[in-house]
Amino acid sequence: MAGRLTTHVLDTVSGKPAVGLEVTLWSLSPSGERTLLKTVLTNQDGRTDSPLIPDGELKQGLYELVFSVGDYFREQTDLPDVPFLGDVPVRFGVDDERAHYHVPLLVSPWAYSTYRGS
Repeated sequence: MAGRLTTHVLDTVSGKPAVGLEVTLWSLSPSGERTLLKTVLTNQDGRTDSPLIPDGELKQGLYELVFSVGDYFREQTDLPDVPFLGDVPVRFGVDDERAHYHVPLLVSPWAYSTYRGS
């Protein structure tokens, strides 16, 4: 089995997938230095068109997904000039390079939740 990384973003205000939300993927060194791996937009299903890290390319280590929710909701709703949530970072570790890591985000302009999905 080959490991991969995927994500899915749901807009809990509309109850629909978050379309066109920018997601950046970073790898983190043990000292905390970040290396940009990818920047993508979510599609009509709130997912990326392909895995963020494809089958067989997932490596053990620390990663960070940054979801640009402030920009997304500014396009969807009337937010204050300084939104409550701007970028939402989710840092997580990958131990098993053969596993599928799925990191969904449930988000509104005021709150978010994430978990290791399937």
